[in-house]
Amino acid sequence: MENKRPLILISNDDGVMAKGISELIKFLRPLGEIVVMAPDTARSGSGCAITVTQPVHYQLVRKEVGLTVYKCSGTPADCIKLAWNTVLDRKPDLVVGGVNHGDNSATNVHYSGTMGIVIEGCLNGIPSIGFSLCSHDPGADFESAGPYIRQIASQVLEKGLPLLTCLNVNFPDTKDIKGIKVCEQAKGRWTNEWEACPRKGDSNYFWLIGEFTDDEPENEKNDHWALANGYVAITPTKVDVTDYEFMNELNKWFE
Repeated sequence: MENKRPLILISNDDGVMAKGISELIKFLRPLGEIVVMAPDTARSGSGCAITVTQPVHYQLVRKEVGLTVYKCSGTPADCIKLAWNTVLDRKPDLVVGGVNHGDNSATNVHYSGTMGIVIEGCLNGIPSIGFSLCSHDPGADFESAGPYIRQIASQVLEKGLPLLTCLNVNFPDTKDIKGIKVCEQAKGRWTNEWEACPRKGDSNYFWLIGEFTDDEPENEKNDHWALANGYVAITPTKVDVTDYEFMNELNKWFE
């Protein structure tokens, strides 16, 4: 493994064979040495889950100059833990998740396996970015996102990120991206989340579906608005979830 170029660790939650991760590799290869450790199948919605009830296995998929690809039986977060502790010979300069098929704006950040990758990197002091596209199409067109992915990753490699802060980057599904907006996370919730799918007379089977309700649809500062209006949405995201503003009030409860 070369030690002169930046080391970029990549994973995803759509599986090692997904188009999004192949496109991400293509976009980032000019920036450094790339190691991929990705799930062997889709692990969408796994968040920061880790595997604790059975062993996790990885396997080399391919190796060439500047690129090594592994697949892993675990979760996206497992992939980052396993890569750093078993196959890398130095700390990565950057951890990247994606490109996800489907956006991870608003509250999706809490469910996203893509952002689980990013949070795992961030918790270990590595600058980390998650990239997602607003399309679930397996053959989605990622080309418009490419220059922005390379630009954002280059900036983070050069300037770093604050400790315990990572980037959640979402792309609109359009060839005519208007530019970048730095956004706050949209406030909202998922509703109508279950659809019945009875099996052999048992009615207690359900598919998770749902509709997202944006509580502030006209808020031009949030990521939902940016994506709906053709902008790349970058949301700086903290992994320290302490409510510092409420600490003094809470202390008063127990005086």
